[in-house]
Amino acid sequence: MKTEEQQAVQLPDNAFTELKEGEEYQPVLSPNRQYPEVNPWSVTWGIVMAVVFSAAAAYLGLKVGQVFEAAIPIAIIAVGVSTAAKRKDPLGENVIIQSIGACSGAVVAGAIFTLPAIYILQAKYPEMSASFMKIFISSALGGVIGILFLIPFRKYFVKDMHGKYPFPEATATTQVLISGAKGGDQAKPLLMAGLVGGLYDFVVATFGWWNENFTTRVVSLGETLADKAKLVFKVNTGAAVFGLGYIVGLKYAFIITLGSLAVWWIIVPGMAILFPDAVLNEWDPSITKAVGQMSPEEIFRSYGKSIGIGGIAMAGIIGIIKSWGIIKSAVSLAAKEMGGKNKGSQEVARTQRDISFRVITIGTVVTIIATALFFYFGVMDGNLLFALVGILLVAVIAFLFTTVAANAIAIVGSNPVSGMTLMTLILASVVMVAVGLNGTAGMVAALIMGGVVCTALSMAGSFITDLKIGYWIGTTPVKQEQWKFVGTLVSAATVGGVMMLLNETYGFASGQLAAPQANAMAAVIDPLMNGVGAPWLLYGIGALIAIVLTWLKVPALAFALGMFIPLELNTPLLIGGAVNWYVTSRSKNAEVNKSRGERGTLIASGFIAGGALMGVLSALLRFAGYNPINESWLANPLSEVLSLAAYILLIAYFIYATRTKNAK
Repeated sequence: MKTEEQQAVQLPDNAFTELKEGEEYQPVLSPNRQYPEVNPWSVTWGIVMAVVFSAAAAYLGLKVGQVFEAAIPIAIIAVGVSTAAKRKDPLGENVIIQSIGACSGAVVAGAIFTLPAIYILQAKYPEMSASFMKIFISSALGGVIGILFLIPFRKYFVKDMHGKYPFPEATATTQVLISGAKGGDQAKPLLMAGLVGGLYDFVVATFGWWNENFTTRVVSLGETLADKAKLVFKVNTGAAVFGLGYIVGLKYAFIITLGSLAVWWIIVPGMAILFPDAVLNEWDPSITKAVGQMSPEEIFRSYGKSIGIGGIAMAGIIGIIKSWGIIKSAVSLAAKEMGGKNKGSQEVARTQRDISFRVITIGTVVTIIATALFFYFGVMDGNLLFALVGILLVAVIAFLFTTVAANAIAIVGSNPVSGMTLMTLILASVVMVAVGLNGTAGMVAALIMGGVVCTALSMAGSFITDLKIGYWIGTTPVKQEQWKFVGTLVSAATVGGVMMLLNETYGFASGQLAAPQANAMAAVIDPLMNGVGAPWLLYGIGALIAIVLTWLKVPALAFALGMFIPLELNTPLLIGGAVNWYVTSRSKNAEVNKSRGERGTLIASGFIAGGALMGVLSALLRFAGYNPINESWLANPLSEVLSLAAYILLIAYFIYATRTKNAK
């Protein structure tokens, strides 16, 4: 039986709708009462979640190029442990656990999208190097900048725009926390799915029982099509990537995959037809093959990805233009707060208290000075001009793109941070070369600068989700803001260690780690810093595609990401999205469909978390010298056939597991 207190915990009817004139939103927790929030329990669990999910997200992001948002799994675990420990009034504590732990995905995305490029380029330029301290400091400083830049925009996004933005991830996480407070047992299906998905991915990564990809090359006709027509189809059969596809949903997965197919099935074979005997290497002298002699994969790496890069960069520019009104409105709101008389915190409702703008201003100045000193002593070898230009670029770009990141999260739940960082790198490279910093020193400097900006933007997007969750539930924003800094430092240290471990185990230049974003960063920065020039024509084609898609009201960023990420990592997103559609539409009863969809989100989150965590364990075993994988078996087409069979069974289990007691 649920207690009276549990039954009383529910979101108000106007939580997701626009407020009428004079209407106020009253959160679940009363602004006039104090509740348990920050204490040893919540801080300890928050830090544990930050460490665990930083390691998991770093592995998954580098292995398959997708960083999952940890908010939902962490919220479910928080609910599970507080229920098991019979905590009294745990809702505020669970928000703090989730907020600290969610630093993991934000810091990981910022670090792994850029800094592995140093290791990738190291294979070509042995004099380049990255240390744990460089990774840690750049990630930590970027995270702190993202938090400080985002706080002045909190009231605009979470309060003033109430009901105008859907906040999909914040909505799902809030529902999990509320369900847990009502006595729900949602941790059970998540843990079960984590076990299934984790073991499934573990036997592939550790023992190689079957291939991790299925391709059309398993039959002779497919081999012929790949060699002659440059047409190939691939799908990664992992549990974690499938789970990602389910959460992304059919709409965006479809657009992403369309972008991928446009490159792999139109541009790649089209280039082989148009330039069969031409060696197109004006921007990359290492290309020595004629296009017609290349495999589809080689054509994609040499030309197709650059078109995707151009599309991502232009989508980022379009995002800033669209968000200019938001920037002005939020800055105006912050200026009023800073310029107004100090009314005293006692006059501000508990649920609307932020870190004071005076502290934010001082903290921002101190952090920017610290970043400039890091650039001066640790990156630019004592060159004051380079350090000043570098910090100016980082501060301006991070501030402008902060609202783009928050806006993207508020509308679609995904942060286009990789595209914005690519544009940062291109701009940083052009400017730094203009002031005299080029070559390998310029590459390291630009990548470190990109890492700081990327982490700042990733953190800003992630943090607006946490603050929206807190707003709906009624926690104290200043407590979330203060402890977010701790989570950032913990996550930065963890991701630095995991990145160095994975480099020692696999090697970023080996091809065993996809690291698509970091590979793109390396591909962009190498020619720019060496005076070879960049594939501006290909970038321009991608930019033009993004403009046309925007005009047609098609999400240009999703399409461009599909053009850029390898085909085998996009097709499982579509499969996961299709399963999402099937699970949520096969019944005529809307409540049944909703129940199945929510359970599917839990199971998909389990697949992601379990697969990623087991991936880290597999990497540790490989690092320790345990590697029983038989490469000749993986080269056998039968390993791909077995892979497809296992994948079908996994999907069947997923669909079966979405059934609930009232939804069979």
